[in-house]
Order: sequence, then structure tokens, then C-alpha cells
Amino acid sequence: MGWVMVLMPLILLLAGIPIFLLVLATCITAVVFFSSLPYAIIHQVLYDSVAKVPLVAVPFFLFTGDVMSRGGLSKRLLRWVASMFGGFRGSLPLTSLGFAAVFGAISGATTASVAAVGSITYPRLLQAGYKERFASALIVAECALDNLIPPSIAFIIYGIATETSVAHLFAAGILPGLVLGGLFAVYIYLYSIRQNIDVRGGQFTWSEFFAASREGLWPLGAIVVIFGGIYSGVFSPTEAAGVSCVYAMFVALCVYREVTLTDLFQIAARTFLLTAMFFIIVAVAGMFGWLLTISGVAGRLSEGIAALNAPGWTILLLMNLFLLFVGCFLDTGTALIILSPLLLPIAKQLGVDPIHFGVIVVMNLTIGTFHPPFGLNIFVFQAMFKTPSHILYPGLIPFVVLAVIALMIVTYVPWLSLALLPYLIR
Repeated sequence: MGWVMVLMPLILLLAGIPIFLLVLATCITAVVFFSSLPYAIIHQVLYDSVAKVPLVAVPFFLFTGDVMSRGGLSKRLLRWVASMFGGFRGSLPLTSLGFAAVFGAISGATTASVAAVGSITYPRLLQAGYKERFASALIVAECALDNLIPPSIAFIIYGIATETSVAHLFAAGILPGLVLGGLFAVYIYLYSIRQNIDVRGGQFTWSEFFAASREGLWPLGAIVVIFGGIYSGVFSPTEAAGVSCVYAMFVALCVYREVTLTDLFQIAARTFLLTAMFFIIVAVAGMFGWLLTISGVAGRLSEGIAALNAPGWTILLLMNLFLLFVGCFLDTGTALIILSPLLLPIAKQLGVDPIHFGVIVVMNLTIGTFHPPFGLNIFVFQAMFKTPSHILYPGLIPFVVLAVIALMIVTYVPWLSLALLPYLIR
């Protein structure tokens, strides 16, 4: 059965079959024709894969991000971030980067961030004189920060797949996310100098900062509610997601009054659709991973790597290269569910902390969201703005290189992933 689990997905992928269909077809074929398992096991494992309480947080965070985008919270967050970058060369793209990071601290989904951040900042970047190649690549790459900066749907999935604490993973992603964002910021600043773009957005003033802070108090409160609740022990990450929904609806409906009940119904309907699509992928990926385990593929993989007799840093490098390759073709959720349980035992043999390894895996697959040709963020951005691939892809190369540098730093400096745990986790 093992060879079917490896070869059939590759053949179907080359044939252009959607990911969830090729994974499901492979699972059914393996069970029906190449095993003695009862057919009932298919729907049992599919159900068990999604019957996880932490997954409830996914639709909540998707809904919260959409409400923020349409309810006026995003615009006020943007003004607050922009108030801190006045007087800096490259203030506009730096503001876009900061906005993506702050928005990610509430929504948790990279695609939602691309839609929200791109619709607001991309036209402004073009008007300010930034080239389409740079501006489009910036939006696509910076929104990947949402996978690292908590709350992160990717960390929720890894936590479920490996039975690791989601709250610990959230805390572990903060510093690596800042490392990646910091490298992006340096590149943005140097690019603005090299292109002689002197758009500073006005000088920094305390009056504007306080005014923007006062206007953005309610949106910023969502971050306080989410993180304060989780790390004070008041509620779990899943409960925090539910609280963030109620908070976002209250602010959008009662404080800013920029959405109606009809708008909320439309947002909820879109969230239901996205959640259904996401859960289908989670279910079939969970089934695929289970079959890989019982077929012995996981064990043979571990034995093969152990037989290399290579230093630990070399094996980590090989796993990084493998995950970077996979991230170019599989979406983050599918890859996490299938590969995390297979690779984590190998990492443990090397003495790598499961929390640190979770950051490594998520960071690898995060790069895949904006790495050509199949990055999910790329597809969302091109669907919105129709940017040709021959313009977007070259602009992404510097961001991919910087992201790989950040990945190497995070991989071999575990302190970045583990330093905050004693302070945030009680």
C-alpha cells in the first residue's frame, strides 16, 4: 500500500486534479484495493480528523478578520500604524508591513490578510511611485507573517496534528515572526533608498500618534482581549477566537456602525463556505496521514534518515529543503497534517523541542504561501488585482531569499522560539 500512497498523488497532481480530490482518491484506492481494512474506516477517520475542539477556532478567526476588514476596524488600525512611521524613508511600505503584522495578530489567516491589506495599501503604493513589481510582491510576502504572528491557524493545525499545546506555539511564533518582519523592513528601507523614493508621509508627531491611538483604541482592544485572555489563563485559544468574534461584531455594529445585520449575514455565509473548504482538506489530509502511518511509510522514513548517520544540523537542513519543496505545491493545512506527525519523531531523535520544530515547519510552509508558482497568497492577490506572473514573480525573489535566511536563523537558534515561553505560559 505504501507505494500507492506515494506514486498516485504525484500522478494525479501532474494531471491537474485538485489537492483534496487527489488525496481522497488515493485514500479510497489504498483502502479498497490494497488493504484488508473495512470500508467503514474511511468515514470514521475522516470524521475523527475534524472532530477536534481547537479547529473550532478556525471559522471564528476567519469571521473576525472579515468583520474587521468591512467594519472599519482595518482602516483605523492602518492609521495607527502609519502614525508611527512618519518621517521615515519608505514610510508607506513600512506602514503596509506593520499593518499586515497587526492585522495578523487578530485574523490568523494569510489569505484574509492579503485581501484586507492589499485592498487598502496596494493602490496607495502605486500612487506613491513604487513599481508594480515591488508593491505586489510586498503585499503577497508580508501577509505571510500571519502564519507566525499569533493567533495563527497554521499553529492550530500543527498543534492538533502533533498534540502540542497551541498556546505554547502561539508564544513561540512571536520572535521568529519579528525576525522575518525585521528582514523585510530592512529590505524595504534599502529599496526605497536605491530607487530614490522619498515618500515619507509627513513627519512623526505625538499629536497624530495620540489621535490615531485614540481612534484605533477599539481595534487594538481586540489584540489585548485575545492575548490577554490566553496568556492570563482566562480562556483557551479556541475560546479566545469566539470572544474575538463577539468583540468584532460589537465594535463594527455598535461603535463604528459601518456594517449592518445584512452585512454580517453575508460575512457569515462566506465564512461557512471557507470553513467547509478548509475542513474538507483537513479531513482528507488526516486520512492520508493515518494511512501513511499504518502502511509503514513513516517508519521507513525514520529508519532511512537514521541510516544516513549524518550530523543533526545536516538532517535539519535536509528537512528544511524538503519542506520548502513541498510548500511550493501543497497548501499549508494539508502539508501540516500529513507531514508533521511523520517528521516530529525524527526531530525528537535529534533533540529538537516539539515547540521549536513546530515553528520550523510552519515557517517553511509559510514561505510556500508566497513562493512561485503555487503560493496561495499569490493566487488570492492575482485574483484581486490581475497582476501578471511575469511582473509578480521576479519581485518575490528578494522576499523569498530573506525568508530563507530568517528560516536558517530560527532553525539553528532555538532560543528565538523558546525564549518567551517561561514569561507568557503560566
